[in-house]
Amino acid sequence: MKKEKVRERIIRVASDLFYRQGYNSTGINQIIAEADIAIGSLYNHFSSKNDLLQAYLIKEENNWFEGFKNTTSKISDPKEKLLALIDYRKKLQQTSKFAGCHFIKIVSEIGDSNPSVSVFSQQHKEKQKNLITALVKEHGMQKQVSDPDLLAENIFLLIEGAVVTSTIRRQYDSFDQVKKIVEGLLP
Repeated sequence: MKKEKVRERIIRVASDLFYRQGYNSTGINQIIAEADIAIGSLYNHFSSKNDLLQAYLIKEENNWFEGFKNTTSKISDPKEKLLALIDYRKKLQQTSKFAGCHFIKIVSEIGDSNPSVSVFSQQHKEKQKNLITALVKEHGMQKQVSDPDLLAENIFLLIEGAVVTSTIRRQYDSFDQVKKIVEGLLP
């Protein structure tokens, strides 16, 4: 197995801590201790905790889209890909034990105090919605979809609602309900 580089280890440890216990509750000293590095190593790679936060968000975004791509790589039908997206989000909730969306969590914790985080998170959600829109439009070329943008917006909101609901209720049934709704919305 390839040895993990120091920068990657710092990001991995910080990502786990930010997600599990929150950004504000995670100190630099804890990251240094859990990554088993010297303080100089941290600052050789990141000039601040905020820089490390940005690296965390980029890593999570890349992981999200790569995971979706891997999950749906053998699916060609756009409707089936949309339904697989719901299953993918459900799987993310299962593997995180209902910890929720990385981006929703960080925005709710940091709020407007860090505009770059808010903007990055908004752009991430916009990319997710654009993915849904592309799949709805592709499906709409095969079937009659009267307003693909509105349909994509509704599907996006349903999925996001399922993530929040499952986080609060600690149950997965909201994804199953959303999947049934989306199957009914797509001709």
